[in-house]
Amino acid sequence: MAVVSTTTPAAGSRDLPHPVRDDIRLEGVLHAFSDPMRLSIVRELAADGDELSCSHFDLPVTKSTTTHHFRVLREAGVIRQVYRGTAKMNGLRRDDLDDLFPGLLDTLLTAAARQSRRLGDG
Repeated sequence: MAVVSTTTPAAGSRDLPHPVRDDIRLEGVLHAFSDPMRLSIVRELAADGDELSCSHFDLPVTKSTTTHHFRVLREAGVIRQVYRGTAKMNGLRRDDLDDLFPGLLDTLLTAAARQSRRLGDG
């Protein structure tokens, strides 16, 4: 198993660990996109273009499952999560993803939108 560097939060802080840009792996990003709930989160973040709180997302799953999906996205390097007061804010790491994998994010978002229209679920 590969060791992945992360930014390490200070002891007692509410900062969350994130992979540094050079440790973001394609297979981790693709895994993060492979779940419909996580893909929905990424699509919404991309459409909004700003940070959104976890409570903004209305996912048809339990709170613990929602937390799991956000953690998978964060640990894969797809999103950055930061606390602003008591809210956990989520932002797409578009610049990092575009630099590492040019065109991948836009291609996946376009394909997801086409699939959603084809299936009539969005």
